[in-house]
Amino acid sequence: MPPSPTRPPAGADPGPRIRRRVLLRLLPLLFVLYVVAHLDRTNVSFGALEMSGDLGFSPRVYGLGAGIFFLGYVLLEIPGALIAYRWSVRKWVARIMISWGVLAAGMGFIHTSGQFYWMRFLLGLAEAGFFPAMIIYIGRWFVRADRAKALALFMSAISAAIVLGGPVSGLLMKIDWLGLPGWRWMFILEGVPAVGLGFVALFFLTDHPREARWLAPADRAWLESELRSEAAAAPAAAHGFGAMLREARRPRVLLLAAAYFFAVACNAGFSFWLPSVIQSVSSLPTFAITLLASLPAGFGFGAKLLAGWSSDRTRERYWHTVALLGLGASGLALAALYHATPGLALFFICVAALGFWGNTPCFWALGTEFLAGTSGAFAIGLVNTVGQLGGFVGPYALGWLRERGENFAGGFVFLAACLAVATGLVAATRLSAKPISPYEDRTG
Repeated sequence: MPPSPTRPPAGADPGPRIRRRVLLRLLPLLFVLYVVAHLDRTNVSFGALEMSGDLGFSPRVYGLGAGIFFLGYVLLEIPGALIAYRWSVRKWVARIMISWGVLAAGMGFIHTSGQFYWMRFLLGLAEAGFFPAMIIYIGRWFVRADRAKALALFMSAISAAIVLGGPVSGLLMKIDWLGLPGWRWMFILEGVPAVGLGFVALFFLTDHPREARWLAPADRAWLESELRSEAAAAPAAAHGFGAMLREARRPRVLLLAAAYFFAVACNAGFSFWLPSVIQSVSSLPTFAITLLASLPAGFGFGAKLLAGWSSDRTRERYWHTVALLGLGASGLALAALYHATPGLALFFICVAALGFWGNTPCFWALGTEFLAGTSGAFAIGLVNTVGQLGGFVGPYALGWLRERGENFAGGFVFLAACLAVATGLVAATRLSAKPISPYEDRTG
């Protein structure tokens, strides 16, 4: 009798079906959560088109306020990663989203620079721990062959947030209700979804495969077995405070943390200032500026997906990361060189976006392959924490340069230099030890 068309034949490998089920169940929600996270973090770049004029904020005030988010973020980043690892990713993410949604909406009620600084700082505190919690969660649910692809789909939410956030924010800024200007309504209305999604995450996500009632018992057993086998083949997981300190001193952890600092300085400086750059060289209305500012993010979105697919297909992380970071640095340098020709500069900005947004899934897949256990969670939090300090430096540096009378070409040179340094630091990971592999000796 031929096998039933509705179920796989006896003896068929269940792996592809289970892996696809996990991806379709989890990735769409994780993607939406990160879209909202990044939108609430960066919508100030669109709000600044009108907010700075209404409130009398100088470029330096805006740059400091945009960047101060990251100072709040780093204070709770490592504790947040450890809480997610040892307690519950599901509950921790729900708490994060509800609190940051309330604070993001509160941005619509600021009047002074001091209030601006405090709300951005508190928003960073509220969101701290979200990203490493998501990295830990993906590591718990996706086998190694799917990890870079899952990370690519998840991290493409950054680009998607800008692609979607530009037009949405532009439309919301046209609202004129109750005598409040549109930029205030933009902050208020874009903060609401985070609160609702926090409750969705609490009831929809599952912390571990063994707890997933939406998988059949045999499927749960298969997935747990695969993940255990990979964990057994990987370097032994280390635990305890001493192991965390040893992890923090490992050359590759330090190099990746430093590289991420410069990469995030570039990404944050670019994201927070691009709408203002376009406004300074054009006479376009606000809505048109938000649309144009979304264009590079569209290229970054595609680059993330392609890079993640290629990295998983070839099982190679290092050269993907180095090549894409180098492409980003080259594109920004050329954008600075041709800044007097806006169309050509925008073309090179889009080329740069392929690199500085496309590398992120490969970068994190590179790191997670030799970080395990509590100390690994600590190291993930450390790398991301150091990186977020770069998120303060990038926006503030561009605001400082702008207030000193420099045109934005100088800012793009600064961003290109940041990516060039990040490229060199990632390249140096090959010199610090043997090639990174989940099967290498952990003493390397």
